Amino acid sequence: MDVRQAPKFPAWPQYDDAEREGLIRALDQGQWWRMGGDEVDSFEREFADHHGAEHALAVTNGTHALELALQVMGVGPGTEVIVPAFTFISSSQAAQRLGAVTVPVDVDPHTYNIDPAAVVAALTPRTKVIMPVHMAGLMADMDTLAKISAENGVPLLQDAAHAHGAQWQGKRVGELGSIATFSFQNGKLMTAGEGGAVVFPEGQTESYEMAFLRHSCGRPRGDRRYLHRISGSNMRLNEFSASVLRAQLRRLDEQIAVRDQRWTLLSELLGAIDGVVPQGGDVRADRNSHYMAMFRVPGISEENRNALVDRLVERGLPAFAGFRAIYRTEAFWEFGVPDESLEAIADRCPNTDAISQDCIWLHHRVLLAGEQEMHATAEIVADVVATA
Repeated sequence: MDVRQAPKFPAWPQYDDAEREGLIRALDQGQWWRMGGDEVDSFEREFADHHGAEHALAVTNGTHALELALQVMGVGPGTEVIVPAFTFISSSQAAQRLGAVTVPVDVDPHTYNIDPAAVVAALTPRTKVIMPVHMAGLMADMDTLAKISAENGVPLLQDAAHAHGAQWQGKRVGELGSIATFSFQNGKLMTAGEGGAVVFPEGQTESYEMAFLRHSCGRPRGDRRYLHRISGSNMRLNEFSASVLRAQLRRLDEQIAVRDQRWTLLSELLGAIDGVVPQGGDVRADRNSHYMAMFRVPGISEENRNALVDRLVERGLPAFAGFRAIYRTEAFWEFGVPDESLEAIADRCPNTDAISQDCIWLHHRVLLAGEQEMHATAEIVADVVATA
């Protein structure tokens, strides 16, 4: 263990009297599920408004948000969903659990976001949805993806689990014309421990109403006679979680502004380190939420990368290995896979393979610290990489 003093970073999650008051408010309602209280309804209105969407539907977690959105969009047996190969496994499993085939495609080596050219190459008559993931809150190329979507009649589903409050050319996630999903898991930019949301842009009220039915066991609002209209599941968020999320939402913008300032500095410092390449962004993404501070050490082996992460943790940084390519997990191959070998998928995803091997990320609470901590963080990374 290194005996030098580690930099001090804020704790996460963050909370104060706003969360306490919200929990008491939910408790005092005497009704703690969404059908009897006001917290979930209020949170949905506030979250939709914050993201420029017509509707928001709060659900149990981000994985369920993806699964629900995909089902509403017609994904099921006989269909395919294109996803980036470099992402958290839920992006893939949400489609696979509906009986669809997940088709992984390569990502841009600079932004780590889905490569539009790879999307075009993977389109087939069975493609039902294209799922861009806004990696670490740095938004994917929504202009090119929207053009591909329109030309091929295949809708987009934004996996915005990292992108609360982000914007693309001045437009918020809910203003980009496609359904989007969010996660409120404990590490996310706003959290109630777990939770998720699906946001619906203007003109998709019918999809929202379908999603509401499916997230509530197929049961319409106000039903007293068990008139379940369609098949569904129980994905309803509870009132206590919604009360916490309302408080979390109120401080989101201020935290994003701090993270963006700190990332501007930290990425410059990391980029000056020999052998380190920070994640790049797209200038058209004019507000990035920075869920992670990501960087690569090109050429390092996976084993040495993992050892480097351990060393960073010993030095006091909340560091993690980058996501494993989804096709290099056992879970991916259980069901709903394309008719290709692992090697064939890897051959067409060279950027994903490289990033999965050499990428490291730091928890976003690093970016809530002061400028001094950014310099200390870069110094630790430089020292550890130099001695790796």
